[in-house]
Amino acid sequence: MNENFDAIVIGTGQAGPSLAVRLAQSGKKTAIIERKLYGGTCVNVGCTPTKTLVASARAAYMARHAADYGVLVEGIPRVDMARVKARMDAVVRQSSDGVREWLHTTPGLTVIDGHARFIHNHAIAVNGTTLEAPQIFINVGGRAVVPDIPGLAQTSYLTSSTILDLDELPTHLLIIGGSYIGLEFAQIYRRFGSMVTVFEVGPRLISREDEDVSLAVQQILEGEGIRFHFSAGKMRVIQNRTSFALQAECDGKPVETSGSHILIGAGRVPNTDDLGLEHTGIATDKRGYITVDDRLATNVAGVYALGDVNGRGAFTHTAYNDYEILAANLLNNDPRKLSDRIPVYALYTDPPLARIGMSESEARASGKRILKGRMMMSRVARARERSETLGFMQVLVDADTKKILGATLLGIEADEVIHLLLDVIYTGAPYTVIQRAMHIHPTVSELIPTLLGDLRPLDAGR
Repeated sequence: MNENFDAIVIGTGQAGPSLAVRLAQSGKKTAIIERKLYGGTCVNVGCTPTKTLVASARAAYMARHAADYGVLVEGIPRVDMARVKARMDAVVRQSSDGVREWLHTTPGLTVIDGHARFIHNHAIAVNGTTLEAPQIFINVGGRAVVPDIPGLAQTSYLTSSTILDLDELPTHLLIIGGSYIGLEFAQIYRRFGSMVTVFEVGPRLISREDEDVSLAVQQILEGEGIRFHFSAGKMRVIQNRTSFALQAECDGKPVETSGSHILIGAGRVPNTDDLGLEHTGIATDKRGYITVDDRLATNVAGVYALGDVNGRGAFTHTAYNDYEILAANLLNNDPRKLSDRIPVYALYTDPPLARIGMSESEARASGKRILKGRMMMSRVARARERSETLGFMQVLVDADTKKILGATLLGIEADEVIHLLLDVIYTGAPYTVIQRAMHIHPTVSELIPTLLGDLRPLDAGR
């Protein structure tokens, strides 16, 4: 059986539903295909559940420290993981059900449950039916990568997805991977009450960040009792009846640690291996990501790739921006391109790390004359009032153009404050525009003009 459409969207992650609805509303006969989870990674096993857990973990942390604020709580606060999970599941369900209902009630949009596979450039097989369309949009996302560690495949290890099924508190959580995913879960479960040990194959945490940023995050997490092992190699996992043993060589010395659970937080891979791409001319890179141009088009005319699968951003906000770029070009006659996008993201530890544009090492390598402003969070009244003074704010400016090149904010409300700088960069305005603005007191944002009023050459010894 064959059915023809004007457009087919594969996957209901962040970019897919909005695009499918817009295509249908434009008068195109459109189909959207989902094999399992409506809403994709973010809604089901990414941002929504993990940030819900972050909120519960923060509540537990604040309850334990209530006396520091003059609030006396009788007894020791206890975490009920079954209730924590139930709350998380309810938030996820609300979002996922909302996506499902939205798609099923959109006129002109056909929703198909099943696993889509290409059979040629413009034909998809799903549930025994062949669907054809001149325009196909691939939005299939990614999944957790599982490293080839001896003994791991024979154990009941957890990934960033399956750990969300836990309704019990690990006694000792071992985490392989000291980057964004691993660190968020490390702090979550430490605050819930687990012992947590992180093994990182590199010499430091979150290696894409500058060394001082990595060290600051490490010190914050160590202050909460999380333990780290670096340069971890020759790893082997052994599962006993009630526990795991992780053996490794760390910084040249043998280490063996026992734990009740083991989490793999070693990154993600695109879901392109079971998509039937071998039956098409669609090009991928050596990591399996679909290659796209500045307007998200693949090398096959009429076929586009959005979200995590194109390797041009691994975040919900980049995926949604992919949709915006495609919709602008295809439906709004409004030329937009990926290269206009300014990199911005956050690590949702507490306090959060927010990053935009160039890091300090990238700024040094650019050959530009750089001005740098740096302020410790202990100078911020809002942070002192909240007793959350860990971290710092740093901004890099081009000395010749006066434009902001990048910023690193590690501290209370950093994930919100970063947008002040992002918006100024997008306008193309000099830093003096925000430096002269009057902000509300007492806030974190009010110190951004002060920070920008004290810029100094990058190597001025600060």
